[in-house]
Amino acid sequence: QVQVVESGGGLVQAGGSLRLSCAASGRTFSIDVMGWYRRAPGKQRELVAAVSRSGTTTYANTVKGRFTISRDNANNTVYLQMNSLKPDDTAVYYCNAAVLVPRSRDYWGRGTQVTVSS
Repeated sequence: QVQVVESGGGLVQAGGSLRLSCAASGRTFSIDVMGWYRRAPGKQRELVAAVSRSGTTTYANTVKGRFTISRDNANNTVYLQMNSLKPDDTAVYYCNAAVLVPRSRDYWGRGTQVTVSS
């Protein structure tokens, strides 16, 4: 089993920055990909950014150039640095830890609220 806990959400004005953190515990050696998803009011959950164990990253087009995901394998932590925030970034952000082998499993945090005021 893997547990993940997010921190770092809050209220920020448009143009501001926030950094989210996600700490994983348990069978962390089994984690392949860690990522951030978000769910805005009335919308489906979407991938924001993800990073593999080797450091390969992927981003949603809407956040490219503004958000940066990084991973500290030694401390089983993933970060999401969010700059130039927009009101459309307002959502609950969820951390995900994905195990791919021997069978695919996803572990989710409870989420952290990010609110960007205009």
